Amino acid sequence: MLRNTIYYGLKPMIPVSLRRRVRRQFALRKRTRAADVWPILPGSERPPQGWPGWPDGKQFAFVLTHDVEGRSGVENCRRLMELEIKYGFRSSFNFIPEGEYQVERELREELQKNGFEIGVHDLHHDGKLYSSREQFVRKADRINQYLKSWGAVGFRSGFMLHNLEWLGDLDALYDASTFDTDPFEPQPDHAGTIFPFWVSRAARNGEGSATDLSGNGGNGYIELPYTLPQDSTLFLILGERRPEIWMRKLDWVARHGGMALLNVHPDYLDFKGSGSALRTFPAAIYEDFLKYAREKYGAAFWQPLPKELAAFAARFKPALPPKPKRICMVTYSHFLSDTRVMRYAEALAERGDHVDVVSLQGAGEMLPEETIGNLHVHRLQERVGRTGKSRFSYLLPVLRFLAVSSVWIARQHRRQRYDLLHIHNLPDFLMVAAIYPRLRGARTILDIHDVLPEFYGSKFGVNEASFGSRMLKWVERVSARLADHVIISNHLWLDKYSARTGTRGRCSVLVNNVDTKIFYPRLRTRNDGKLIVIFPGGLYWHQGLDIAIRAFQKVAAELAPAEFHIYGDGNTKEALVALTRELGLEDRVRFFDWIPVRQMAGIMANADLGVVPKRADSFGNEAYSTKIMEFMSLGIPVVVSSTKIDRYYFDDSVVRFFESGNVTALAEGMLELLRDRDLRERMAARASEYARHNSWASRQPEYLHLVDSLIAGKKHNVGIATGVSKPEFGSCASTVS
Repeated sequence: MLRNTIYYGLKPMIPVSLRRRVRRQFALRKRTRAADVWPILPGSERPPQGWPGWPDGKQFAFVLTHDVEGRSGVENCRRLMELEIKYGFRSSFNFIPEGEYQVERELREELQKNGFEIGVHDLHHDGKLYSSREQFVRKADRINQYLKSWGAVGFRSGFMLHNLEWLGDLDALYDASTFDTDPFEPQPDHAGTIFPFWVSRAARNGEGSATDLSGNGGNGYIELPYTLPQDSTLFLILGERRPEIWMRKLDWVARHGGMALLNVHPDYLDFKGSGSALRTFPAAIYEDFLKYAREKYGAAFWQPLPKELAAFAARFKPALPPKPKRICMVTYSHFLSDTRVMRYAEALAERGDHVDVVSLQGAGEMLPEETIGNLHVHRLQERVGRTGKSRFSYLLPVLRFLAVSSVWIARQHRRQRYDLLHIHNLPDFLMVAAIYPRLRGARTILDIHDVLPEFYGSKFGVNEASFGSRMLKWVERVSARLADHVIISNHLWLDKYSARTGTRGRCSVLVNNVDTKIFYPRLRTRNDGKLIVIFPGGLYWHQGLDIAIRAFQKVAAELAPAEFHIYGDGNTKEALVALTRELGLEDRVRFFDWIPVRQMAGIMANADLGVVPKRADSFGNEAYSTKIMEFMSLGIPVVVSSTKIDRYYFDDSVVRFFESGNVTALAEGMLELLRDRDLRERMAARASEYARHNSWASRQPEYLHLVDSLIAGKKHNVGIATGVSKPEFGSCASTVS
């Protein structure tokens, strides 16, 4: 506010033409940066809770207002009134009580006689209305006098400056000093809605304050944000010569049943065709817009005066919907195959938050950028083939991704700040990408999909005492300290990780619960007589695919129709293909490339049996496998290695366990289920019920509460408790007590 006061104090010393030329240069650059929030702000279309709709079933509201800033504006009032009458419209004219002109009573009465409204526009229109609380109280007394003497009930501040709490001192039915979105305003904090909303008045006492002036017992007033860009912004600053942006925004507001509220300044309308492009724009542009609205929508909209709309809304007192939050997800993975990242991002986007996902570009993902509603996917680095054969070849592309994502995030945060960044490991040090936003006030979550030192040890065959493992534990601790909260993907890692990193009290568990909008029982479309065993996922040593292939050799010898389909990629793929050739299974074991998760769900649903053959003597012993619950949600029986983590979450009634690493035991488990269709169906039915009770839908509210609590500044006890109890059948697998 101080910056605005200084600027508007110096403003009279700067020629208008120079001010506008400078503003145009800055605005043109800002327009590109603000393309994702202007002229349409995703999420602003959400109606207030309990919104009843417009009177008489009208599709949307169309409201016209005018701020008269100078003598030329006063001179244009009658011509503007006649133009709007020509097309059957009415509007409000807001006059400055103590500005450079005196508005004649005759003009006000003529406007009102023709069905138009009179409102108060600031007091002096000098940008100093909110310079101090004490001064505002004194000015509010004078503004209230003008409201009363003019018979007005509406107010708008100069330059769209606003303080909704202070404005409660005015004896007004409504204020119109805000906007749904406008990064070009000197106070660009948008209301984030295309609907009117209620602002409660609080009675004030004490020195430098005022008691309630409205006679409403501290009740409140209606705020009417303008939702179509201002004429001065479009035509004087940005240099537009047509009303297309107005038209597109009007169509969008109409589709969502909102309030299309426009502010046109009579001062800037050129009715004679001889004005300067820096000072005025042709009145024909405004006329074309009025014709468009009337011809396209006819009687589909309600066209009230602002006071009529405010009186209607005051009956319902619509609450301002929460502003959409800006969230950034960072993952060194392919978004369309990472269900954990997808479910978080989609949950936030579905409730109206703006979500940027920074990820890799996978095979089949043609677009480096993709927008789906409020979800914006930015694939900053092309997918590299099967990396990870050596430690350096694994690290190099990760470091490159860290550098690129850090620069991208810092640039985006400068344009429009993020409220929260959700960073997904592996690796933990991707938290570095969030340092700049964190220093500027953003909150951070570190999501531990896999504990890094153990994953590294399993992947490269090194022990816990090695230099690399010790360095990764140091990286783990540093990364955790950069996070406001840490999410762990299973309960077995909670105590280990929180003790090792010192995050006890800000560390909690959310397992990979399945999103039932993707994984759900569906009709089988395959009818080829084959028996398909399937594995979808990363092809790494701890996953035990070599054990599964050797076991399938025994299955193939006894069941001629059986095939083993393996989907995915990883650093053991070449060795697995070679093993398949060595065992003579080329025609029975088939390898497929990575497939987006939604497409993969359909393929899994057509399988007869899933297999999860992890090694219990490795990282896989404690690494939770989402694939198990995905099979269960699809109604596909699954044979699972008897690991510590999977015995914690499941029992023999919902999966078929086998002794980890035992080729014969795995083959027997697969044969038992493939031979007995009734057994497969019984197990699938029990597993489906278990999965239904343990779906992402049951955990989503906890995650959303965590996000909201962190952004609100609550760092501890933020919704997901840290104590654990072993889940029972039919209970939530990720339940914490």
